[in-house]
Amino acid sequence: MQLTTQHFIALLPLLVISATVVVVMLAIAWKRNHSMTFGLSVAGLNLALLSILPALGVTPLEVTPLLLIDNYACYYMALVLAATLACVTLIHAYLGGDSGKGYPGNREELYLLMLLSATGGLVLVSAQHLAGLFIGLELLSVPTYGMIAYAFFNKRSLEAGIKYMVLSAAGSAFLLFGMALLYADSGSLIFAEIGAKLSADGLPSLIAQIGFGMMLIGLAFKLSLVPFHLWTPDVYEGAPAPVAAFLATASKVAIFAVLLRLYQMSPVASGGWLNELLTVIAIASILFGNLLALLQNNLKRLLGYSSIAHFGYLLVALIATKGLAVEAVGVYLATYVLTSLGAFGVITLMSTPYSGRDADALYEYRGLFWRRPYLTAVLTVMMLSLAGIPLTAGFIGKFYVVAAGVESQQWWLLGALVLGSAIGVFYYLRVMVTLFLVEPNLRRHDAELHWAQRAGGIMLLFVALLAFVLGVYPQPLLELVQQAGLATIAP
Repeated sequence: MQLTTQHFIALLPLLVISATVVVVMLAIAWKRNHSMTFGLSVAGLNLALLSILPALGVTPLEVTPLLLIDNYACYYMALVLAATLACVTLIHAYLGGDSGKGYPGNREELYLLMLLSATGGLVLVSAQHLAGLFIGLELLSVPTYGMIAYAFFNKRSLEAGIKYMVLSAAGSAFLLFGMALLYADSGSLIFAEIGAKLSADGLPSLIAQIGFGMMLIGLAFKLSLVPFHLWTPDVYEGAPAPVAAFLATASKVAIFAVLLRLYQMSPVASGGWLNELLTVIAIASILFGNLLALLQNNLKRLLGYSSIAHFGYLLVALIATKGLAVEAVGVYLATYVLTSLGAFGVITLMSTPYSGRDADALYEYRGLFWRRPYLTAVLTVMMLSLAGIPLTAGFIGKFYVVAAGVESQQWWLLGALVLGSAIGVFYYLRVMVTLFLVEPNLRRHDAELHWAQRAGGIMLLFVALLAFVLGVYPQPLLELVQQAGLATIAP
């Protein structure tokens, strides 16, 4: 296959982010400078985001059998890059900016690892081939091992890094074995061809169904769906706050996007007992995620269990597969990314790495309104949005998932969603009430913030404003998602 100029234009976001990785690596080798590394990373991510516009002009386009660049891929590329950009800004605030106080070790490599992981995310959302899926997934996952354990002076961080590495490797093994079984049965690695060859024989064979089941287990590990969720709260608690934000947003968005594409391009994947298995996983994720979050006194662990429930909600749209399903996933992921970034962003600005741990215990947020009212405002909006309260972005996302479930008559799943959402309201309100408590000898102000923290605070206020605006006027997001869903099914 001969590559033309159009192919390179379609690949621009991937090429720009790859070039940024090389430039940042060379800059670190030449001279260690925290601000320069941050500036190069932000510039590269912004250029990659802007390069999506020319790429849209030539889509849909198959760039080798591995990658398909279409509206769907461009939408999720934008989501992954925007989430990474926010996390990089939070890293700069977290590591202490240019002030003397900050992270005790080398700071620059964290940006490099995050850029590498984002590159894997871009490959993943464009994959239309099992090899592309595996390459993207590993490029996304391997740098996160280092990022999670980056706070080497914190035992919890090192433990979380090892846990994630071992369980992620187990998930990858399941995924590879499933791919091998699918290839043995269909003779192809391309999503659309697998679907066509298996559906031509009527019902898929037992080997193909086991292959899809093993792939589902591998991806469920990465998405922390029940019963493959046990690593989530420990890893979220141990990882530095901006890294936990990246894991909860960019990483999971990329994996769910490729899972949805696989289901759309290989309809045979969602048939028979696999659908029933997914239904059980979805109900278990919604109920266990919300019930376990009720018991948490650590904000990071609470958000970890909450994310299990949210991806359970998303499975409702995935199981629906037709009608509003693709649109519902697009809307829900955008709103979930926005609210998760805001919540983890507040934890980031409350934390200082040189103290040995993050400020993630719930008692540390008692009376936060009297010390940092703007952080309280952000966290309040994020909790309301995660709970799906009207006039927030989270309500729009949940409404679309419910609409997709009603359209496909998934009544059991909708019952679990309503019950899970009702349980969720309790622990989100508990966090909000904690912020406004008044205690004796309460400090009325905090220490002076350095400029990097101020920049992070401005970004969080923008995120909170966006979550509110999209809740009141969601039309621009809905139009964007509708256009992105046009080319989801096989090219």
